[in-house]
Amino acid sequence: MSENIEKTKCLIIGSGPAGYTAAIYTSRADLKPILYQGMEPGGQLTITTDVENYPGYPEGISGPVMMEDFLKQASRFGADIRWGSITEVDLKKYPFVVKADDGKTIIADTVIIATGASARWLGLESESRFSGHGVSACATCDGFFYKGKVVAVVGGGDTAAEEATYLANLCKKVYLIHRRDELRASKVMQNKVFNTPNIEMVWNHIPIEIVGTEQGFMKSVNGLIVKDALTGEEKKIELDGVFVAIGHKPNSDLFKDQVELLPNGYIKTEAGSTKTSVPGVFAAGDIQDFYYRQATTAAGSGCMAAIDAERFLGS
Repeated sequence: MSENIEKTKCLIIGSGPAGYTAAIYTSRADLKPILYQGMEPGGQLTITTDVENYPGYPEGISGPVMMEDFLKQASRFGADIRWGSITEVDLKKYPFVVKADDGKTIIADTVIIATGASARWLGLESESRFSGHGVSACATCDGFFYKGKVVAVVGGGDTAAEEATYLANLCKKVYLIHRRDELRASKVMQNKVFNTPNIEMVWNHIPIEIVGTEQGFMKSVNGLIVKDALTGEEKKIELDGVFVAIGHKPNSDLFKDQVELLPNGYIKTEAGSTKTSVPGVFAAGDIQDFYYRQATTAAGSGCMAAIDAERFLGS
């Protein structure tokens, strides 16, 4: 066999809580997994400053450090964790044939997909500068840090409405900023927003800059500049944090026409399992979960995918 062709019982595509947990479990099951970390090793948690809702870290932990712990634990049990990405997959024949950007061709008996989903951002330079320091894409993850404070949610769909109503239970005031004069959210969610007294709608406005203070690594947001979509007039909203809620994009492009996808682009899995439409291929984490999108649920599904893969090989 060519040195550029390898065989493995289990290939894991993607890292983060789902991929690393799958690597821990498959390693302990002696499947000798190979894991390619992808373009963002560690996933979305690597752009999260403090994680306080993951069990086992009573004092909280930074996202990058937490992912480094996951990686070390998987490596300790023998997982072959590699830099780089998978560029091509053929899941229509068995065993599966996968190509990586390091020139390797992997022949795999099982594949666990843990490529996650990426938050859609506004595209502002200031947004990336204050990411993790006053700018977030997850109210459930970071809302606690803004208890009693003033925040803004940007968006007009169900995600924005859910984020706004969740934050309203914690924050003094929530501005819901939308570029149009009506929400795209379902009527049920709209009613929740309109009946929550500390949510203020900011219609027909577009965020153009997030402002704050910066002293070395210490950063904090104190305002959002928005522009009236009708008049072009600009104004500053004084606040402590900005939550971008314009949706997520599943990182599933590689798997189109390979496994069954849901209409929203997420990988479809069998209820109560991580099984996809292709026997021997499993999906874990945010690539198949557009409802919970939490580190704990991702890790749990990574465990499930590993056990599903082990049982598939043993059947």
